[in-house]
Amino acid sequence: MSGRSEMASILIRLVGMVAIASSTNAFALNPVFPVLRSHGSVPPPPLAAEPRPKLAGSVFRSRTHMPLLVCLAKKEAVDKKSSSSKNEIMEGVMLYNTMSREKEPFKPADGNKVKLYTCGPTIYDFAHIGNFRAFLMYDMIKRWLTYCGYDVDHVCNLTDVDDKIIQRMQRDGVTLKDLTSKYADFFMEDLKKLNILPARAYPRATDHIDDMVEMISGLVEKGNAYEQQGSYYFKVDSFPDYGKLAKIDFDNMQDGAGEGGGITDTEAFEKANNRDFALWKSYKPEDGEVFWETKIGKGRPGWHIECSAMCRRYLGDSIDIHGGGIDLRFPHHENEIAQSEAYCGCEMCKYWVHNGFVNINNEKMSKSLGNFLTVRDLLKTPLEARAFRYFVVSSQYRQALNFSPEALSGASKTVQRLDKCKAKLHALLDADSGVEGEDVSKAAAKCVADFEAGLKDDLNTPRACAALFTFVKTTEKLLNTDKMDKKGAEQALATLATIDSVLGVYYEVPGMEEAKAEEEGPVEIPEDLAALLEERIKAKSDKDWGRADEIRAEVEARGFVIKDVKGGPSELVRK
Repeated sequence: MSGRSEMASILIRLVGMVAIASSTNAFALNPVFPVLRSHGSVPPPPLAAEPRPKLAGSVFRSRTHMPLLVCLAKKEAVDKKSSSSKNEIMEGVMLYNTMSREKEPFKPADGNKVKLYTCGPTIYDFAHIGNFRAFLMYDMIKRWLTYCGYDVDHVCNLTDVDDKIIQRMQRDGVTLKDLTSKYADFFMEDLKKLNILPARAYPRATDHIDDMVEMISGLVEKGNAYEQQGSYYFKVDSFPDYGKLAKIDFDNMQDGAGEGGGITDTEAFEKANNRDFALWKSYKPEDGEVFWETKIGKGRPGWHIECSAMCRRYLGDSIDIHGGGIDLRFPHHENEIAQSEAYCGCEMCKYWVHNGFVNINNEKMSKSLGNFLTVRDLLKTPLEARAFRYFVVSSQYRQALNFSPEALSGASKTVQRLDKCKAKLHALLDADSGVEGEDVSKAAAKCVADFEAGLKDDLNTPRACAALFTFVKTTEKLLNTDKMDKKGAEQALATLATIDSVLGVYYEVPGMEEAKAEEEGPVEIPEDLAALLEERIKAKSDKDWGRADEIRAEVEARGFVIKDVKGGPSELVRK
């Protein structure tokens, strides 16, 4: 295959990735998003609303907004190859299904359309970094499946009524709307900081009370639910498949199904069976102003019914993927399955995907241990935000993830290395050089192929990132030895763009521009480092690459990095 043909093969990965590559502006471009920020002023959509509109934007931009022109292949040929290539990728995608405890070939019910429902935050406080591991996992699933050619319709709920919210309202003396709207806005801001693509919709539980009442009434009619002192409960014994997701020995369980649903000890005594769980909670004085007058009585919904009702409202009776943290597997997701399948009479979801916990310095993260971290506590600079994203998405999503300051520092250095590589490539494009470099097309094609192979295997991002850095190392070597030309730089940038359409680490962090400029700007060079910089220039001129590398390492040990500019003087910037 010629270098030009291989370049075209790489570029076809970019065709159709417009929505992903323009993710920095995705919130502004998604017409649904601002509507959802109006806090319930718009009536809910009909059942199984149409998939989200595609976003518009440029194919790839550097962090300095320099567009990468992808005009090396005619659009007609690229479109034809793109369709064939994406079909090949689709065929090999494997996903671990919690239901079967196995990796399974991914085959959505409706061709290339994917219905994805994910559990969002309870909006009474800032979401913590464990929550955001789940949200970043959802983002990777969506980006990867979109890359493969699927049309992903993503809905993520916001829980805006439960016991914790009522307690916080009473503590702070605020209304339900004021409390939840405040933290919903903070959540959306944090999503942008981590470059997480927005869902089509972020439905709130309080906007869908009628949907919940409809399901509860239907479950009562079918014999799957009953009323007790004004509250309604799901009759677990009426659903023979209960426990198929969690695979727990329920014969010896006393009250497991109720735990996690916000059920008090008093309510436990009201139930006909200890395993039954609340669908609707009758009004109690401590609920204050949080209640709804409905045909099944005065009260508020249980936690589990909220997701079942909203998932059905926006995506229909059956979906392809349901995502969440491993802690939601039981009881929340188990109870969702029971409610939804008893009501609809069909399989609720084909693939259940769960991410592992986040530990802090090898300890479980919790408020009681004082190691509870939010995105706002932790990420103060653009580099830290991007580094945290990379740290999470480059890990195996099903394994426990140990967070530490050292881990974030390591991820920061990795992101800086990616930035430097891309900056040098752009500098080479701008430089007036007639040097004919080595062919990088084979290395680029292998990088993309190995990256895809890793992600096909249940989003094996450690393997995928290893492919990326094998290519980065090759690129750096060619740049540092003046063996890359403009054609090679274009090929390398196209490869980075292709991979970043999934990883999403090249982006401007909103609201942190000034900190970024101060962090990355040129600094006054100390005299001894200036002398080292001159010595390195001479070493490169003499092709003494060993000494040049030694000087670079010495400079980096002092807290600076050397920024080589093709055709211009090198600069020192602070790490």
